[in-house]
Amino acid sequence: MTHLYERYLTNTKEVEVTDRLIEALLLTMIHEGPRVIESPDNYEATANIMCAGMMAHNNSVGVGRTQDWNSHNIEHELSAKYDCAHGAGLAVPLPAVFTYVMKHDVMRFAKVATRVWGCQMDFDNPEATAKAGVEALRNFYISIGMPKNFEELGAKKEDILQLVEALCDGNGRPGYISGFVKLDKSDCTKIYELMV
Repeated sequence: MTHLYERYLTNTKEVEVTDRLIEALLLTMIHEGPRVIESPDNYEATANIMCAGMMAHNNSVGVGRTQDWNSHNIEHELSAKYDCAHGAGLAVPLPAVFTYVMKHDVMRFAKVATRVWGCQMDFDNPEATAKAGVEALRNFYISIGMPKNFEELGAKKEDILQLVEALCDGNGRPGYISGFVKLDKSDCTKIYELMV
């Protein structure tokens, strides 16, 4: 789901075809994920997840659009330091990053909230709709047994400075990470703090 969301967060305009493909794949995961958890031998549900995963990973839904991989970059530091599973690690930063960058394009977040999560569009306050979508994502992750915060990942608040330094200065980075929104050390610190 994260690979789909991070392709959905784009600054490219007029990408309705791939938007709709991503939304369909997210809906598939929302439907099939709980079914596979309940019945791991359910071949049909598992096959649908594998097909959605293939589409999420082969970039067919990312063609012709900028993409955001900030949540992945933030998670990589968590799995490197705490040896948490990549998928579980992504469940924590994804809602935090979305909450932090939402105002960059609140209508993009409102769109996925209504189209994927079934949230009611508040035309007077689109940010409320966008926040409801992020909360729906967070609640879905919790419902399938994913961690919700630093504590459940085994991460420690006192390590945030070290995580930020490795994230923004490691791998030849110039003091920030960039995707949907450019995030400097201060931004990344605040995002990690949202996960505590």
